Amino acid sequence: MTRIRTALFIPLGGCLLFAGCATMAPDYQRPAAPVPAAWPTGPAYRNTTATAQKPVADIPWREFFADERLRRLIAMALQENRDLRVATLNIERVQAQYRIQRAALFPELDGTAAGTLQRQPSGAYGGNNAVTIEQYSVGAGVSAYELDLFGRVRSLKDQALEQYLATEQARESVQIGLVSEVATGYLTLAADRERLQLATDTLKNQQDAYALTKSRFDAGVSSALDLHQAQTSVDAARVDIARYTTLVAQDQNALSLLVGAPVPAELLPPSLAETLTAVKEPAPGLPSDVLLKRPDILQAENLLKGANANIGAARAAFFPRITLTGSVGTGSGELSGLFQPGSFVWSFAPRITIPIFTAGANQANLQVAKTDRGIAVAQYEKAIQTAFREVADALAQRGTIDGQVNAQQSLTDATAETYKLSRARYEKGVDSYLQVLDAQRALYGAQQNLIGVRLARLANLVTLYRVLGGGATEPVVTAGK
Repeated sequence: MTRIRTALFIPLGGCLLFAGCATMAPDYQRPAAPVPAAWPTGPAYRNTTATAQKPVADIPWREFFADERLRRLIAMALQENRDLRVATLNIERVQAQYRIQRAALFPELDGTAAGTLQRQPSGAYGGNNAVTIEQYSVGAGVSAYELDLFGRVRSLKDQALEQYLATEQARESVQIGLVSEVATGYLTLAADRERLQLATDTLKNQQDAYALTKSRFDAGVSSALDLHQAQTSVDAARVDIARYTTLVAQDQNALSLLVGAPVPAELLPPSLAETLTAVKEPAPGLPSDVLLKRPDILQAENLLKGANANIGAARAAFFPRITLTGSVGTGSGELSGLFQPGSFVWSFAPRITIPIFTAGANQANLQVAKTDRGIAVAQYEKAIQTAFREVADALAQRGTIDGQVNAQQSLTDATAETYKLSRARYEKGVDSYLQVLDAQRALYGAQQNLIGVRLARLANLVTLYRVLGGGATEPVVTAGK
C-alpha cells in the first residue's frame, strides 16, 4: 500500500519542479530605437539640448499645473471620467486572466463524493427477485494536469503576464491623455470666455460710436454713409457675441464630458489673461528619457515580449505532452462502510501525446507566432518614431511661439494707437468714418489673434508635458512571475 501511494504522489509532487522549467521562447532582445539620439535642431528649435533637472514623466501633474481651479478639475476627472474607469477595469480583467493562466502551472485538486443506486430486474443476476445495487465513494484527485516539460504552459503564462502589463501601460496612456485634454479644454474655455468678453466690450464701444455718429448725422455733420458704416460695426459685434456665446457653452459641455460630471461654476476659468501662468515650462531632456518613460512605448514593448513568449509555446507543440490524472479515496457498496478497513481505492492514469502527423499545423502555428513577433517589432518601432515626431513637433512650436506672441502683442499695441488717432481725426472732421471703421476692425482682429496665440502657447506647454510622458500615476506594483 505504501509503495502504491508513493508511486502515485511522487509524479504529482514532481509537477511543481517541472512547472518551473525554462521555456523554448527565444531570448528577448530589445530592438534598437529607429530615431536620432538627439532632438532636431534649426531655426524652429531652441533649448532642445537643455538637460532636465527631473524627467518630465516624474513631474506630478499637481506640480506642473499651477492653477488651483485646473488642479481640482483634473482631480475630478481622474475620479469620474468613464474612459479612465474602463481602462482601470480592463486592468482588473486582464489581471484575472493572467491568474487563470498562471494557475495552469499547478495541479488542480478536486474533492468528489458520489453515490449510485441502481435497480436490476429479476433474473438479472440469476435470481428470481429484483436487485438494488448501491455504490458510494469519497475521494480527491488531479485531473489532466500537464507536466510542463518543454515550457508550453509557462510560455502561455508569460504571454498573459505581458498582456497584463501592457494593459497597465494602456491605462497610464489614457490618464496622461485625460490630464492633457482637461487642461486644454480648460484653457480653451478661458480663451473663448475672454473672446466673448472682448466682443461684448467692442459692442458697447460700437454702440457708443453709433450713437455719436447718429447725433452728428442728425445735426447734418456726418453723412448717411458714416451712419450705416457705424451700424455694420454694431451688427458685426453682435454676430461675434452670439458665436462666442455658443462656443463657451460647447466648451463647458466638452469639459463636463471629460471631467465626467457637471463642472461647478466656481471652477470655471474667468479669462485666459488670468491663466497665463497656469502651467510651467518643461525641459525636453534626451530622447532616451522619453522613450523609457512613455507608457505607449512600454505598452508596445510588453506586447512584443508577449509575442516572443508565444513562439516558445508554438515550439513546445512539436514535443510530447504528458498529462496526469489520479485520485485517491474510499469506496463501498454501503454508505456505512465508506471509511471501514479495506475501503481504500486509488487510480493513476498518466498519458503521453506525441505529435506524429499534423498536416503542417504545428509548423504553421510556429510561423504565425514568428510573424506576430515581426509585426510587434514593427509596431514597437513605429511607437518610438511617433513619440519622437510628437515631441519634435511640440519643440518646433515651442521654439517659435514666444516670438509670435511678442510680435502679436506689438501689432496689437500699434493697432490700438492707430485706432485712437483715427478716431480723434474723425471727431475733428479731418478723416471720414471709414478710416475709424478700418482701424477698429484691425484692432479687434489683432486682439482676437492675441488671445489665440496666447492660447496656442499654453496649449503647447500642455502638449509638451503630455508627449514627454508627464501626467501618469505613481508606479504600481505588478504581478510577479
